[in-house]
Formats: sequence, structure tokens, C-alpha cells
Amino acid sequence: MILAGLFATVLFLGLIVGDWLYFIRLAPDAVRYGCRVAARPDQWSGAAISTVREQFTPNGVLMLPHGVAWFYPELSQIAIRPQYRFFSKGFRTAWPMKGLIQLSSHDQALSALCVKRIPWSSALITFMWFALVSIGSLTFVIQYAMGGGFASLGGVLVGVGIIALAGLVVAFGLVTLALSYRLEDARLMKVYDELRDVLAKPISS
Repeated sequence: MILAGLFATVLFLGLIVGDWLYFIRLAPDAVRYGCRVAARPDQWSGAAISTVREQFTPNGVLMLPHGVAWFYPELSQIAIRPQYRFFSKGFRTAWPMKGLIQLSSHDQALSALCVKRIPWSSALITFMWFALVSIGSLTFVIQYAMGGGFASLGGVLVGVGIIALAGLVVAFGLVTLALSYRLEDARLMKVYDELRDVLAKPISS
């Protein structure tokens, strides 16, 4: 049983690490990988698909101050991802984010739709955690009530305390998730703005 538990733990961690490593890749086979969490439509004035390619290296890569962009001319798409540097003041949350920008010509501008994604393991673990806490708390309350736990004033106080504790745990999880999302979204949008500024500049001859 111990060996089976250790094997399951190693396998579980391996799947998470593999999911994250595949997620951060910006290769064509992995750029669409991840759980979609949001999308941001935008207009890039003064830019055109024909001139976007000139800002990238022959391999389609553009290094930015806070991230990297990868252009796919045959798909009219740009993948962006923040760079996480070691020993820096920033830290990496459990919900890293990348974006895939879909470009289309529109009058004298480019229509850009940035689709934001997080790793599937982050989304599934988050969902499982909230489901476990919610279902577990609800099951306990039902069993407590069926066992006559609310028959006395002391039992009612204990039941209310347990419900309040479960609510605090869920609320803490929601706050943590919201703050982490805002942090990772701000990092991704910083890279997005840097890319937009670069593409808006005229190309020097």
C-alpha cells in the first residue's frame, strides 16, 4: 500500500510537471494547449499583418522586456508568455497564464483577439479543491443534522461554527484565486502592451 501510494504521488506530480512544461512551450503543437479563461478584443491602429513579420527574427521570435512573443504568419497568430526569472522579486503562482493573439485586417488597423489560457492541471486541481470542500462540508452538515446534532442549543452552535469555518475556507480560496488571477493577468497584459508598442513603431530602414 505504501509503495502504491508513493507511485501514485510520483505519477500525479509527474503529470502536473509535464502539463506545465508542455503549457509554457510556444511551439505550434502546444500554442493552443491550456484551459481558456478569458479573451480580450482589441484594435491595433497603424499596424498591418504584412509588416508584423518584420519585427520578428527569422524563427518568428521576439524577445520583450518582460516576456517573449512567437509569430505564426501562416495562421496570423502571435503567442505571448511572461518570463519568470529566478531570484527575482516576483513569484510564480499556481495559475500561470499565456495568450494567443488572433490577428485579422480591418480598415487601417488590425483586429486582435487575445485568448488567455492556464494549465489544465491548475484548472482541474482548483475545481477539485472547491468541489471537495463544498461537498464535504455539505455532507457533514447533512449527516450531523440526521444524527440529531441540531436538537440542542449546543449542537446548533457547533453546527453553525462548522458551517462558518467551511465558508471561511471557501472564501479564503476564492480570494487567493482572485488575487493570483489578477497578478498573472497583469503580467501577461504587460507583455501584451510591450508587444503592441513594438508593432506600433515604424520600422527603421
